[in-house]
Amino acid sequence: MANAPALTIDPRATLGSKADALLGHTSKTCPKEKIHLPGPDFVDRVFSQTDRPAPVLRNFQTLMNHGRLGGTGFVSILPVDQGIEHSAGASFAPNPAFFDPENIVKLAIDGGCNAVASTIGGLASVARKYAHKIPFLVKFNHNEMLTYPNIFNESYFGSIKQCYEMGAIAVGATIYFGSENSREEIAYVSDMFEEAHSYGMVTVLWCYTRNNAFKVKGADGKSTDYHSSADLTGQANHLGATIKADIIKQKLPTNNGGYAALNSGGSSYGKFDKRVYTALCGSDENGHGGHPIDLCRYQVMNNYMGRVPLINSGGESKGASDLAEAVETAVINKRAGGMGLISGRKAFQKPMDEGVKLLHAVQDVYLDKSITVA
Repeated sequence: MANAPALTIDPRATLGSKADALLGHTSKTCPKEKIHLPGPDFVDRVFSQTDRPAPVLRNFQTLMNHGRLGGTGFVSILPVDQGIEHSAGASFAPNPAFFDPENIVKLAIDGGCNAVASTIGGLASVARKYAHKIPFLVKFNHNEMLTYPNIFNESYFGSIKQCYEMGAIAVGATIYFGSENSREEIAYVSDMFEEAHSYGMVTVLWCYTRNNAFKVKGADGKSTDYHSSADLTGQANHLGATIKADIIKQKLPTNNGGYAALNSGGSSYGKFDKRVYTALCGSDENGHGGHPIDLCRYQVMNNYMGRVPLINSGGESKGASDLAEAVETAVINKRAGGMGLISGRKAFQKPMDEGVKLLHAVQDVYLDKSITVA
């Protein structure tokens, strides 16, 4: 890329003791040559083959051309919808300035992001000032956490027409795959994505799994949480690609073997093949082990071998370790064949200058040409 921004960090130094394991890994599960990889020509080479209307192609290219990563084929997005998902007080107490949606947009601009993702009300409140300055990705559904007891059920908070009229080039939604209400969510999100495409907007799907049964107690009495297992999140991604999400957001895999665990003790759940674990993820037959890059690559494979790009989420803010953890996540995503990171709490739950620094550090991973696909 001509006139590429200077790097603000040394990714290898930031990774520390993990650098060799992450930067030296070569994937032997699915060769990178089989993946439709991100690149400056992604819209021409891959996305243009779809049935999406021409305005969707234009807006996808607009998204990819913005910010510090503009023209690289990678994206960095700031998502701040936690005011509904996690309650405004819990989300913004660390930095009350973000009760004001304008500061969300300012952080995305100063942080060099490709787009800002937030609620319909938040972005609408500043649309006339900023919709022409940074691409808007409007999240139209949320799980509000005021209902008691808390439930796993997304409700839509606005219409596609409202998103379009405020100047958004993309819309986003969450489906809680595996939850009691998932089939209802699949139906209405599919309908709203169809409408969004008719308006020329890009569709982004948060493909999350939610079911208390995904926390499985083993023979030793200890419970393992499989909500972010490679196999279950991979299948969620595949369902998301099926309803024509243009980009899929997913949590980075933290383990594997969700299907195997849910089929233990005489129970029966879904369908799985042990080769998912061995041949496709580098795990053992029960899903134990596997290199983080190979587990993430399995997510990419479920996105129609990368025809639907994967962006991984940055996760919760833990304080001093946030920057290093964000860089590690970005390295895993990039080397697995993903398109970028969508990192929120690690950026906005701290002073503005520190949030900008973290976003730039993530982007540096994608700007660093020495970090290649495994």
